[in-house]
Amino acid sequence: MQHGSDFTPYYAVIFTTTRTEADNGYHEMAARMEELASEQEGYLGIESARNESSRVGITVSYWRDLESIKKWRENAEHQLARKLGKEKWYAHYQLRICKVERVYGFEA
Repeated sequence: MQHGSDFTPYYAVIFTTTRTEADNGYHEMAARMEELASEQEGYLGIESARNESSRVGITVSYWRDLESIKKWRENAEHQLARKLGKEKWYAHYQLRICKVERVYGFEA
């Protein structure tokens, strides 16, 4: 997400996971969820990182407001992905929703 301060305040959904060993279609579904989220009203962007050796990942999606996050959660395709995540892709996950009040950074 670039120029995040243009939208403050906004919300960040922090999704921290520990993956299971098998892929079982995970990468395809993750790509589809990113594509689908980007089409949702109120979506501002996403950042993601994963350590393949420890299988730990963090994905942060950014949203204009809590209502946008609620609508994303209620999306039928997203509900299916969450169900499959619990059944076959995640050994553990935690979700945090945070309000972003201020943004600053540096870029060389």
